[in-house]
Amino acid sequence: MNLTQLLALLVVTSTVLSLPAEPTARSDRPTLSSHLADGHWVHTWVNMPMQALWLPPAPYNESGRVFENATLRQTAHLALGGSQLRLRISNVFGGATLPITKVTVALPVNGSAGISAVQADTVTAVTFSGQTSFDLPTSTLLVSDPIDLTVLPQSMLTISIYLANGQASTLVNSHQASHTTSFWAVGDYTEAEDLPITNTSTQTSERWFFISGVEVWARPRNCGFVIVGDSITDGTGSTSNGNDRWPDRLLARMQKNAETSSIAVLNQANGGNRVLADGRGPSALSRIERDVLAQSGIRYAMIFEGVNDIGTVDTTVEAQDAIIARLKLAYIQMAHRVHALGIPLFGATITPFGSPQNPTPSPHYSDVVREQARLSLNEWIRGSSSPFDAVIDFDAFVRDPANGTQLNPLYDSGDQLHLNPSGYQVIADNFPLDLFTKFANGVSGFE
Repeated sequence: MNLTQLLALLVVTSTVLSLPAEPTARSDRPTLSSHLADGHWVHTWVNMPMQALWLPPAPYNESGRVFENATLRQTAHLALGGSQLRLRISNVFGGATLPITKVTVALPVNGSAGISAVQADTVTAVTFSGQTSFDLPTSTLLVSDPIDLTVLPQSMLTISIYLANGQASTLVNSHQASHTTSFWAVGDYTEAEDLPITNTSTQTSERWFFISGVEVWARPRNCGFVIVGDSITDGTGSTSNGNDRWPDRLLARMQKNAETSSIAVLNQANGGNRVLADGRGPSALSRIERDVLAQSGIRYAMIFEGVNDIGTVDTTVEAQDAIIARLKLAYIQMAHRVHALGIPLFGATITPFGSPQNPTPSPHYSDVVREQARLSLNEWIRGSSSPFDAVIDFDAFVRDPANGTQLNPLYDSGDQLHLNPSGYQVIADNFPLDLFTKFANGVSGFE
């Protein structure tokens, strides 16, 4: 062997010896992804988290700890079905670490909303990174491991959370008006068929705590349509435990249509929410990334907000002109951010809030100058200058034919601002379903 051949052999040998070892599979790794092929995660239920404005009475709120040694049992109305789920728990607004001890999911008895009893043979343990317990730091979100439990479209899911030590803060994550009864009791009842509810005034409330989303492993064609809104979308005026908000009724209609039955309708609304200012939760402008773009499987989005911005500033022409100008810019900004991911953004006109003379109860926002501001904003929303890919004219659906400044009496919940279940049904019935086909391939992200 000559010198040249020897050097070549040394180079080859050195290269072989320096190659990394073949990776080996770990048998101790927890199952962190679905075993179902050809699918993706899609949100099937969401709620807009915010800092709690109400806390339960003693013994569930003592010595600076909330829900100490207590089980919360809550129900969620799912949009899409599947055989594997993931649960999301939020501590975004918590004032301290949320020490989760144990979580289970189950199907409620008779598939009912807002009840504490579950079907015992469906109770399923939930793990997080392979563990049953998890200390969730403030300002963070927790996603569970995949859960093997079959659910149907438009079905209810029961979620039970046990906190052995409670949360050491009076600042907790909540949704203020769930219109769905939640329950709690002292002790660990996560695997129990029912909770020992002896006093509904201290052990129940129409609020959600900690839970912020449920995902389902679904076929590639399944996707989400997320709506950012205020109390009219959140369901003020709807039936407790009735799931008859307008997004619920729209979902029911879409489930009957082969072209739209694969789409989850997701409600990211909260009463009192505004586009421009925080208050009842973060402003719509500030929560687009969290509540829309960070959700799983979203292909369509919608903004239906602005009435609380108009209604909470002075009734001078100058103040109303200024808020309308700022709203227009905010809508454009939200559209830029949504369009950047190729997601179409739908808009809706602001519904009437005028009141008759001497109304009962007193009017929320009724005022001549505010009405002119609403009309001006609606004209812009309908026009070519607005950034929306499509506009749904909610105003036209529900206004009084005899007086366009007011809601149709048939659809008024009684406060001249919010709709009743019939009004929410009218919005759902008139929502143009062909938009989902028209924008099935998304939109250009260049603006």
